[in-house]
Amino acid sequence: MKEQDHDRLLRIKTEGIREWQHQSAHYNRYEATPYIALEALFNEYTCNSSDKFVDFGCGKGRFPFYIHHHLHVSVTGVEMSGQLYQESMENLASYMGRSKQTRASIGFERMLAEEYKVDFKDNRFYFFNPFSIQIFQKVIDNILLSIENYPRSVDVILYYPTSDYIQFLEINTPFELFKEVKVPELYEQNSNEHFVVFRCE
Repeated sequence: MKEQDHDRLLRIKTEGIREWQHQSAHYNRYEATPYIALEALFNEYTCNSSDKFVDFGCGKGRFPFYIHHHLHVSVTGVEMSGQLYQESMENLASYMGRSKQTRASIGFERMLAEEYKVDFKDNRFYFFNPFSIQIFQKVIDNILLSIENYPRSVDVILYYPTSDYIQFLEINTPFELFKEVKVPELYEQNSNEHFVVFRCE
């Protein structure tokens, strides 16, 4: 299924790349995770209805809408850009107008990722290189503090992972590599086209 066809199925608009008007050393451009990659991930990575995802740098919301529709799990998208947040909310209105009722919740927060207060139910965290390693470290520290206060198994999922993110998790945190998922159709041309999942239990 083509990108625009999958968007049409979910009644959302998430295609395209968005460069920032003023380049930032800490925040990367908007680019949605390819649907073909999401399909590859969830063919091999399982989750439960009780899981709750957080997508940091969610942009227009493709990842939240995909997992809410296909996996029926709760998800929160966190986005700092006012314009992208507005587009995610427009997508939400369109999506909810036709989506089947489910116990799983879906919502979006406009804020800096490091200011997001990790809920004790949040246990799956998704990153597609949204920001610098400095901000990533702050977000992971917030997650670890939440685990300390409310012990639980937590996964950090990285798509197109950078060496900085991986090294920080491996060297400076109790997270351990749990799974790697390659995107078959894309990996042969680009070895960055894969997911790594780190788990803290």
